[in-house]
Amino acid sequence: MTNWLMKEQGTRPECAPHVARFASVGRALPETRLTTAELMASTRHKTRVDLERLTGIRERRIAADGEDSYSLALAAADDCLSRWTGDPADIDLVLSCSITKYRGGLSQWLEPPMSVALANAVGATNAVAMDISNACAGTLTGVFIANNWIRRGAARNVLVVSGEYISQLGRNAAGHVHSIASRELASLTLGDAGGAALVQRCEHGEPGIGFAGFTTISEHSRLCLAYPARHDPGARMFTKSQALQRAAITDVPAVLREVLDATGLEISDIDWVIPHQTSARAIRKGMASVAEALGGEPREPAVVTVDRYGNTASTTHMVALVEELRAGRPAIGDRVALIALASGIELGVVLFTVDEALAAPLRAAGATTEGKAPDGHHD
Repeated sequence: MTNWLMKEQGTRPECAPHVARFASVGRALPETRLTTAELMASTRHKTRVDLERLTGIRERRIAADGEDSYSLALAAADDCLSRWTGDPADIDLVLSCSITKYRGGLSQWLEPPMSVALANAVGATNAVAMDISNACAGTLTGVFIANNWIRRGAARNVLVVSGEYISQLGRNAAGHVHSIASRELASLTLGDAGGAALVQRCEHGEPGIGFAGFTTISEHSRLCLAYPARHDPGARMFTKSQALQRAAITDVPAVLREVLDATGLEISDIDWVIPHQTSARAIRKGMASVAEALGGEPREPAVVTVDRYGNTASTTHMVALVEELRAGRPAIGDRVALIALASGIELGVVLFTVDEALAAPLRAAGATTEGKAPDGHHD
């Protein structure tokens, strides 16, 4: 897979006129919690599947009345912009990156595009607005596009935002899953959330996004597919989970090797890895394969938030990044790799360095929950 990545790299002036950085990140989590035990108790058939042991997921957040893809996206954008010192009127581009486009329940919202509605709602009155969709890699694809626009001078400030209302896939799956071999089992791992990032132009020499790249391995494109449900509300998703995990274990180390070669780094030079949040077991197994293939590992264990939020599709990286920054991790100057793994198979890496302006407001927000983990979970 050498040189398969479509990539933007480097922070030297000769590489591109400008550099991009994360100026702010935000998230939105529904208040309603659904435990794995409660979800499995609702299944129509006696599956004998211990989903919590299998995946490490204790609970997930689910949208309640009045919450949907749009409301979660807007709440995440508002959260992100509340810690940004700029003016929303100075945002040049708004990218809406969600898979789901629900508003007012499970009604698909096509016109006007969600990006236009979000831009108007946050006051980005001068922005170009675009909807993109790239499965669970959507938000990091948006960051990739934002990085490109900023590096070549086409934009100064880009808002990347997503809201995912996917818990209905789990409710639908609960009526059909029979056993651990069911192709709808992965649907029981899903949760709802919003995520957003404000990507901003900065000066050469400042910490920023050092690499962003994506590749598609299309021979695996049918390992995870979703369709509108015939007899249930919303949709149903069918996943060949073991085959998908095998493909990821084979291909992710090769992609990371290309990233490291392009940037002149070793795997030990990366401080934190935030992978796509599928299951705790899959993340641990995947990072073990990375360590074996690359002869080393990042300084810290891979970030895991799937245990309390589930797999929130395209929003997982922002949900996890906000969580870690609120907890005082990563530190200023730490190098972070965001790794996308999505249906397609779509693989992507965004490598960036944490700066004070990004971390300080979130650390301050985290300090207001002294003695507790973020969102009220005791350590």
